[in-house]
Amino acid sequence: MRVFPIRRYFDLPPGGRRTSLFRCLTWAFSSALLAILWGATQAAAQTTVEDLATAYQQAAGTSPIIAQARAQLDAELAGKPLARSTLLPHVNAFTSGGMYTGRVTGFGAQTISTGYHSDVFSASLTESLFDGQSLVALKQADSRIQASEAALAYAQQVVALEVTQAYFGVLQAEASERVAQQQVDLLKSIYDQTNTSLKVGTGDIITVQEAQAQLDAANADLIAAKNAVAVARNQLARLTHNPIGTLRDVTTLEAMGPQPDTADAWVAAAVKNQPLLQQARATLHVSEQQVQYAQRARWPTLTLSGVGQHAAGTLIPPVAIDQVGASLNLSVPIFEGGHTRASIHQAQALARASRENVANTQDQITVDTQTAFLDLENSVAQYHAAQQSITSAEISLAGTRKGYEIGSRSIIDLLTATTNYAAAQRNYYLALYTQLVARTQLKAAAGVLTPLDIEHINSLLDGSTSN
Repeated sequence: MRVFPIRRYFDLPPGGRRTSLFRCLTWAFSSALLAILWGATQAAAQTTVEDLATAYQQAAGTSPIIAQARAQLDAELAGKPLARSTLLPHVNAFTSGGMYTGRVTGFGAQTISTGYHSDVFSASLTESLFDGQSLVALKQADSRIQASEAALAYAQQVVALEVTQAYFGVLQAEASERVAQQQVDLLKSIYDQTNTSLKVGTGDIITVQEAQAQLDAANADLIAAKNAVAVARNQLARLTHNPIGTLRDVTTLEAMGPQPDTADAWVAAAVKNQPLLQQARATLHVSEQQVQYAQRARWPTLTLSGVGQHAAGTLIPPVAIDQVGASLNLSVPIFEGGHTRASIHQAQALARASRENVANTQDQITVDTQTAFLDLENSVAQYHAAQQSITSAEISLAGTRKGYEIGSRSIIDLLTATTNYAAAQRNYYLALYTQLVARTQLKAAAGVLTPLDIEHINSLLDGSTSN
C-alpha cells in the first residue's frame, strides 16, 4: 500500500468567504440533477449500483425527500400569481331567465293575474385600487419561495451526504467482514497447531482450550460482521431504490485536511450559505410580514367597480332596461370583535419564535461546522497513525508466531498478537473511510456541498472492487 504525504487541498469554492453561494448552489444542483436524469435515462438498462456517482444519481432521481421539497417549491411558486390575483381586475358575468306568474290587486278595479317571461344579463368589473394586506401577501409569496428554494437545496445536500455515508458504510462493513474472516482462518490454523501438539504429547489441554475460545469468539464476530454488511447494503439500497452490486473501493489515499485551514472561514461560509439557515431566515421574513398583514387589517380598502346590465320582461308593462354604472368604493373597518388585535398579537409571538429559531439554527450550524472541521483534521492524523499501526501489528504478529514456534513466546502472546493485528486492520479501514466521509461532512455543514464534490470523491475509487 502506498503512503502519501498530507497536503491542504480541501478548498472552499471561489468567493466562498465573502459572497453568498446560495443561488450558485441552487443553480449547480439544478443543472446537475438535469444531467443526472438524462444520464439515468441513457443507462436505464444498468440499474445496479457500483460506484458513488451512480449511487448519488439514482438517489437524487428517486429520493422522496427531494421530490417532496420540489413539490413544495412548485406549490409556493403557484402562490405568487395567487397573491397577485387579488390586485388584478376581477370580471364576472351573470345571466338568468325564467317564467313568472304575478297577481296584482288594488291597481284598478280588476285583479290582474298573468304570466310573463323575464331575462337578465349582467357583467361586472372590480379593480382593487388600494389594499394594504394584498401588497404584504405578495411579499410573503416571495419569501415563501425563497424558503422553499433553500429547503430544496438542503434536501439535495442531505441526500448527497447520506449516500456518501451509506456507500462507505458498505465498504467499511465489507472490510470488517474480510478482517473477521482472516481472523477466523488465522485462529483456526493456530488451533490446529495446538491440537496437533497436544496429540503428539508436546502441548497441553489449556493451550488448546484457549485457542478454541478465541476461535469461537472470532466465529461470532464473523457472523456479526456478515450481518453488518447486510444492514449497510440495505441502507444504501433504501437511498438509491436500486440493487447494490459489487462496489468500487479505494485502496490508496492522499489524506487531505481542510483548506482554508481555519475554522472561522468555514463558519463564515456556513452562516452565509447553509440552506437550512437560509430557510430559517426566509421563514422569519414570512413571520415578520405576517405582523404587517395583521396590522393592515385596520387600513381602509379602495376598489373601483363597474357593472352593465340588461333586463327584459316585467309584470306591468313588459319593458326592457339597460343599465351601465361605475362606483368608487371605500371600506373602513371600525370594530370586528377584537379579531384584529388578537391577530396582531399572535403574529408578533410567531415572529419572535421564528427569530429565536434563526438564532438557534445559526448556533447549531456553527457548532456542526466547527465539529466537522476538527473531525476532518483529526481524520488525517488518524489515517496516518492507522497506516503505521497496521504495519507494526503485522511485524509483531510474524515475530510472535515465530517465537511461539521456537518456544520463546506463549500461546497467550500469539493470540494477543493475532487480536491486535485484526484490530489494527479494522482501525485502518475505519480511518480510511472516515477520512473520505469527513470531507463531505465539512462541506455539507458549511452548506457548499455540490455534485462536483461527489464526482471528485468518486474519482478516488479505483477500477477494482471491494470483494
